[in-house]
Amino acid sequence: MKKIELEIVALSHSITQTHSYAVVLGEVNGLRRLPIVIGGFEAQAIAVALEKMSPSRPLTHDLMKNFMNAFDVQLQEIIINDLQEGIFYSKLICFTEQDTVEIDSRTSDALALAVRFSCPIFTYENILESAGILMGDTTPKKNKDDIIGIEETTSATHEDLSSMSLPDLETLLNDVLESEDYIRAITIRDEINKRK
Repeated sequence: MKKIELEIVALSHSITQTHSYAVVLGEVNGLRRLPIVIGGFEAQAIAVALEKMSPSRPLTHDLMKNFMNAFDVQLQEIIINDLQEGIFYSKLICFTEQDTVEIDSRTSDALALAVRFSCPIFTYENILESAGILMGDTTPKKNKDDIIGIEETTSATHEDLSSMSLPDLETLLNDVLESEDYIRAITIRDEINKRK
């Protein structure tokens, strides 16, 4: 299967849903986005690395990187390789002088390590097709150095999505994407996919 390269384009926090964050991956040289819901600790770990902050003591992902470096293990790439019942599965592709090893990982942890190792992030077409969101906007992507740590996003209302028509859901999805409320976009996208 052909791999599709992704990059982190945003990290969002929804103030309408407690402890709910999303890391948004963008297709390199494409318009599709892949929002993935993650926990608060993982969001913090990704934000710290994106912003190149140095905590006084190493965070768990920093410790993992230090451990891997101490034993000459390099993280070559991460691959978001499966999606089952709304849960993304990933693997770390690590190598040493003698061997290459694939290690199962939670996607949020894999992303936190990818940022620390500056390694590429990949997925497959079937995952982008089922869980990705096509951005209609053709504005240039943000420079990686300009990615914000955490964006606060909010929803004005909580429509009952099940009572909305498919065209109304698609319109709402476009509006929500324009306001960069990726947490809400995930819910709307899932409702649209459920009906197709």
